[in-house]
Amino acid sequence: MHNSTAETLHAAATRNETWPSQSPSSEFSLGVLVLLAFLMVLLSLVTILGNILVILAFIMDRNLRHRSNYFFLNLAVSDFAVGAFCMPLYIPYALTGTWHLGRSLCKLWLVMDYLLCTASVFNIVLISYDRFLSVTKAVSYRAQQGITSSPAIKMVAIWVFAFLLYCPAILLWEHVAGRSVVAADQCYAEFFDNWYFLLCASTLEFFVPLLLVTYFNMHIFHNIQRRQRRGSVQDCEPPRSSSLSWRFCGLPRPGASSSSEAEDSVSSLTRSWRPAVVANGPSRTETSSTALKRNFSASFCSRSGSKLQRDKKIAKSLAIIVCVFAICWAPYSLLMIIRGACQGKCIHSSLYEATFWLLWINSSLNPFLYPVCHLRFRMAFLKILCPKKFATLRSGNTPSF
Repeated sequence: MHNSTAETLHAAATRNETWPSQSPSSEFSLGVLVLLAFLMVLLSLVTILGNILVILAFIMDRNLRHRSNYFFLNLAVSDFAVGAFCMPLYIPYALTGTWHLGRSLCKLWLVMDYLLCTASVFNIVLISYDRFLSVTKAVSYRAQQGITSSPAIKMVAIWVFAFLLYCPAILLWEHVAGRSVVAADQCYAEFFDNWYFLLCASTLEFFVPLLLVTYFNMHIFHNIQRRQRRGSVQDCEPPRSSSLSWRFCGLPRPGASSSSEAEDSVSSLTRSWRPAVVANGPSRTETSSTALKRNFSASFCSRSGSKLQRDKKIAKSLAIIVCVFAICWAPYSLLMIIRGACQGKCIHSSLYEATFWLLWINSSLNPFLYPVCHLRFRMAFLKILCPKKFATLRSGNTPSF
């Protein structure tokens, strides 16, 4: 998200040290530079194509258009822009050590880079929060499924908060300070050596989001474990009393969070049995009641087991996405704070550059995590990339994966 080599060289100049006469890339041979250029371009193309695939899947497959997947779409848009705008402009700068595109485009690139990377992080937090609600607050979460304004407001808020974190400082820092510390042929933020600002910003950009997604994941796994223990103890036994029991299969008592769902199930089953009771007279009432309880027990057990399995998949997929996020962002966030504290003297530029590219690798990996973690995305990707194979799977001639 920030240029490392140029920053280190400029820091040396501001300390009255000798400015190197050669480009920072001159320490590499021509073959290494070609290899680096190839890898950078390849990463940019993978990021662009992968996130385009996610966006197309969302547009073409109606099954993906529900509340939680809008947040995945928001993440894909930010990651796509990273690959389409930020990476291509940075590649020649990284290889030559000189910015050739002017100050205005430099400011635009910095704003977009900081904005998109921060929005990507905040989107991961929002996805984690949405999964947290779907697992731990299932009834109220389903009640809001038809409200499209709620996810739209959250998605817009993500971009607003991401813009406010860094972009005003990028645009106004030199005007407030009264001068610019960035050379004409360089492109990096004016606050690159301000340890206090970097500490506060990185805390809001990485450490707080990491704590939040960790909290959400721990509660999700705790909720699933509690439901598993409750289900194993009660073992989905049918009710023994003549009246409907609220204890089998982990069903909460009336007034609990799932009571409305249970009451709806009872009402629907009662309505379906009522004609038989009336038609056959009082002699069949007891049989109908027993059958009602048996059918309700089986129905609720099946639904509870299905919900638990679905929540397990949600928890696993979310854990994978969050772990990849932590691995890609932690090295850079820590080194940025350390580099700011020691004015760039204690961190080698190559190490900082590697952690910098690791941030963008996260944007490249996200599209591949969707099909790994979500069957609907996997099927949508198959429909786009291999329509004949998708049609064969749909027809049932080949076992589904």
